[in-house]
This record gives sequence, C-alpha cells and structure tokens, in this order.
Amino acid sequence: MKKLLLIALTVSTLVFTGCFKDDDTPIIIEETTIINNDGGGNGGEDCPVIAVTGFINEDTTWTPDNIYQLNQKVVVPDGVTLTINPGTIIKGSSGTGSLASALIIARGGSINAQGTAQQPIIFTSTSDNISCGQTAGTNLGENDRGLWGGLIVLGYAPCSFSGDIETAQIEGIPADDTFGQYGGTVADDDSGFLRYISIRHGGALIGEGNEINGLTLGGVGSGTVIDNIEVVANVDDGIEFFGGSVNASNLLVWAQGDDALDIDQAYSGLIDNAVVVLGDVSDHAFEIDGPEGTLNGAFTLQNATIIGNSVTSNGEYADYRSNAQGHTANIFAYDFKDSSDVELDNDGVATNYNNGDLTFGTWEIVLPTGVTNVGDIFKNNAETVTVTGFGDFATAVTQGSQTVGANTSELSWTYANTAGGLGF
Repeated sequence: MKKLLLIALTVSTLVFTGCFKDDDTPIIIEETTIINNDGGGNGGEDCPVIAVTGFINEDTTWTPDNIYQLNQKVVVPDGVTLTINPGTIIKGSSGTGSLASALIIARGGSINAQGTAQQPIIFTSTSDNISCGQTAGTNLGENDRGLWGGLIVLGYAPCSFSGDIETAQIEGIPADDTFGQYGGTVADDDSGFLRYISIRHGGALIGEGNEINGLTLGGVGSGTVIDNIEVVANVDDGIEFFGGSVNASNLLVWAQGDDALDIDQAYSGLIDNAVVVLGDVSDHAFEIDGPEGTLNGAFTLQNATIIGNSVTSNGEYADYRSNAQGHTANIFAYDFKDSSDVELDNDGVATNYNNGDLTFGTWEIVLPTGVTNVGDIFKNNAETVTVTGFGDFATAVTQGSQTVGANTSELSWTYANTAGGLGF
C-alpha cells in the first residue's frame, strides 16, 4: 500500500453542546481530509477520508467521493437526518469499551441511507483496503471480526421490558450515554431508510461478554424501511431486533460469531426473504426470545434459507426461548451436522407452542449424514411441559428439490455472493 498523504489537517471543526458521559474528554466533530492514494493497490480511486466523532447536530449528507471514518461513537440525535448517498463507504476505527466506534441513530433521529444493487452503502473497518468506487477490498475475509463496532438504530416503538418499564438502554452502549435509550408507544415510528447496506467485520467489545451487533434495531417502528441488508463477519449477532414493529426484507448474514437473526422483547414485525450462512464460529441461525414484561408481541419470520457448517462443532438451526411468540414458515436448511437441532428451550416456550402462540409452517431440510428421520432434529428441552407434533411441519428433501426458502437472486448484489464466492 502506498503511504497516505495528509493534505489538510483540519478542514472544519464543529463543537457540539454535549459530551459522552463515559469519556471525560469533550467531544468534537473533526473533518480531516486525507488522500488515500490507492486503497491498498486494488484499483480504487483516490479519495479523501473525513474523520467524524460525536454528535451530528444538523442535517448532513455523506457522499461516495469521500470515505467517512467513525472515530468512537457518532450519534444522529433527535430532529437530525443523516443522508448517505449510494456507493458511500464508512469505516469504523478500532477500539474497545468507551473507544469502540459505532454509528448510532438515536430516538427521533433519522437515517436516509438508500444504496442500490450496483452501488451499495458499505460499513467496514479502517483495516479494510477498500476505496472509493469499489464494493470490496482484498485484505479481509469472513473470519476477520471485531475490527470496529456496528450500526445501531433506536426508535420509539413498543418493547416488552422486565418490570413493564417503557424505555431501556440498548446493549452495546454504556448506561450513562442517554442517546442509547429505546422503546416507547409509537408503533409506526419512522427512523428512516436502510436499503442496500453491507456491514462488515464489526462487533467490537465494550465490556465482558458484551459486543455490538452488526445491525442493532431497538424499538424501531413500522414507519422505517429496512430492505437488502448484509452483515458479514460480526463478532456477536448479525441482526438483532429488540422489540419494535419494523419490517425487514432481503437479509443476509454470513459468518457471525453468535446468532444470525436474533429476536427479543416482543418484536412484532415481519422478516421476509433471508439467507443465513454459518461460519466456523457461528452459533444459531435463529435465536428467538419473547416478551420480558406483560406486553406481548408476535413476530413473523418467513422465506429463509439457512446454511450450516458441517465441518466444525459449532452451528445450530434455531433456539426458541424465553416465552417466544410468533410464526416461522417456509424455511429451507442444509449442510448442518447430525447434532444440530431446532429446540424449544424451556417450559414457557413449550407452553406457548401448545397454546398456539408459537407456530410453524413448512420447513424443508436436507438431512445431515447420520440423521434418518427429520423429526429427530426438533427437540423439546422443557423440564415439565410435553408437546406433540413439534417437527411434523418438516419434510426431508434433497438439495435442489426444495419448494421453500429464500429467493437468493434478490441478494446477488452482496459481498457474500460476489467477493465472498458463495455463488447465489
């Protein structure tokens, strides 16, 4: 890689009125222009790097002729819109704890990030040698995780919290940072648009066992549009839905460190057309939790293809836990191990299954070597509650004969399909 040429140290400096409570240093927004001569020698255009830290206190547009570098947390607060134009690259700096980088759309803030299949908006690490005009670098892969934080969107939509409180602090943000609050009473709350977004190499650690998800959605309402989202190589979950009612379509998660699609706190939206490809250290394709308080809410998860990892000891189909409520249907699964399962985790979720609060439509599964009965994949781990018919909705198929699952052609634009070589 050629050396970076610094041509202007501080183009503009904007002081905002608040500061992050987990850091005694006052926070400013600095726009520093750096010329990236060749993006690592892989054909990218020279372009400035704009370093951003802190609150964005007025409507702002990021454009593809720059790279935007997130240094620690960058917050879009109430009343402000951040527009990100197609093809723009955003890079997060390394750091853990209070120094972890993330873009946070706070409650009342808005993001208008609408890429295209030809020009997706890319969130990645400063270690990635991708440059302007490119959709992939050459030096990082699906096992490069935790190099920055992630993208967090927070809204005013209802969530089911323990103790029936109305709002809570999102995981991944220290408790003293009030911009991390989410939840409320506005089911159709509008946080903006996320379309054709690729999020790569994130999941920085902020505390013991507490990493940032690739895309975190906390109390996001149905007025928000989320379509064509990819998360690659995140340490924690790929996409996590904490309550809210936002619908999300055309999702892809590849090689996450924990769960690919995670549902919590009475999320009540629709997830439609999703692909999960487990990596060497991935846990579940789906982890589904339910309400924590008295407010109930039922999700719908449909038209998904989940691909296991049969060569390591890791990787499960799905875990339904903690009072999960909702409907899962039209799932195609293959390349899992004989020990992988779909489980009802406890008495509460088994009771919900018996009562019809947790339901299943068609699953088609390519049986792993050593499994002869598709029903054996479905386990009831409740201590005292028995169930009947769990797994009767599943059919064994051969690969290529499936009739359900994702329309993978909708995700042909993704890094996983192109540079990652998954071949949708």
